[in-house]
Amino acid sequence: MTATRVPRTVGVVWALLALNTLGSAGAKTVIALPRSLIQMATMGALVAAFALALAVNLRLRFRPSAFVFLLTLLLVPSVISSVHLEVGYGALFRCARLALFVGTLWLLSRWWDGGLTFVRYHVRMYFAVLCLVAAGLVVAPGTAMPEYYGGRLVGALWPLTPPQIGQYAAVVIGLTVLLLVGRRVDRTGAVVIIVPSLVLLLMTHTRTATLGLLIGLVLAIGSLVMTSAAARRFFAWAVVCASVAAVVFSSALRAWFLRGQSQENFSNLTGRAKVWDALLGTPRTLGEEVFGTGLGDKSFDGLPIDSSWLAVYHEQGLLGLVLVSGMLLVLGGVALLRPPSLPRACAIFLISYCALSSYTEVGLGDASAYLLHLALAASLLAVPAPVPAPPVPDVPRHHVPRWARR
Repeated sequence: MTATRVPRTVGVVWALLALNTLGSAGAKTVIALPRSLIQMATMGALVAAFALALAVNLRLRFRPSAFVFLLTLLLVPSVISSVHLEVGYGALFRCARLALFVGTLWLLSRWWDGGLTFVRYHVRMYFAVLCLVAAGLVVAPGTAMPEYYGGRLVGALWPLTPPQIGQYAAVVIGLTVLLLVGRRVDRTGAVVIIVPSLVLLLMTHTRTATLGLLIGLVLAIGSLVMTSAAARRFFAWAVVCASVAAVVFSSALRAWFLRGQSQENFSNLTGRAKVWDALLGTPRTLGEEVFGTGLGDKSFDGLPIDSSWLAVYHEQGLLGLVLVSGMLLVLGGVALLRPPSLPRACAIFLISYCALSSYTEVGLGDASAYLLHLALAASLLAVPAPVPAPPVPDVPRHHVPRWARR
């Protein structure tokens, strides 16, 4: 396949995919938006994304991608378990949504060439979401930091939970820092994005996103240390600043990390362990063990599961666990085999962030922002398409008389 210029429509499709993953459930907003209206907007965004992707790729040209192939196979246990309607007709709707999501990724794979184009799409879209969150904080600070969430930042204009906002802020900060280290963005532009995103992340009190950001950046920048002087300088300054902050602000950091919780509540992961034990202790049939119970709302007995691995096991069974594990292993293995580069570092950050967050967040088994992060990593690890050699112009032949040829 020859290298082609990425049409602007592709950026619109990526933004629509991100809009679809925002979800329809969350905090109370300033203006009470009916959930059906929000679902119509998010699902309409996915349908529009698929239609636009098909319009710019009418010849159905794809690039081979092991990640998208495994994601396609994940539809098998999802459909098999959902047709029994154990969780209602919503399971089939979620299967159709996942199928459209995967189909759109296949159509976009034509432009996956290991470049940073999709990174810029990703940062712009989620930074726009963070700007919407900041606008809600200015318009209605009481609604944006409600008591029922412990004073943590939520979406006041669009129903977003603190973990969602923390996730978007962490990904935006991490990718922008890497672009700054790779000198693909100027310092002023990076500060404009990083500083407000960091403030919003701290206001969400999201521990998973913060740890994912720190560990992901350490691994990503560490992959550049041997080949980039800028990465070495940034890594050294980051270690010094982190050491000073850990000593000077140790008590404040501990209070922020505990969020006013007791040691017992913190040790059982804010009640998650009780739900996990109940889920694992529930008897299952052989079919439910292998294929799961069907795509649901990632809850068990009305309580959120808050673990991608247990949610996949509950809804898509052991087969789903094998496929999701395969996706992460394939991406991680390819990232380790690639030579050091800025796209590889961005991919390592995204893979490590999603792997760490999967312990206490859901999303690896259904259309979600986490799958979009991993799709971005897959696009960064794609081998660039070979550029064809320019055609050699035909040299005109001069007519030679017969007597001269003799």
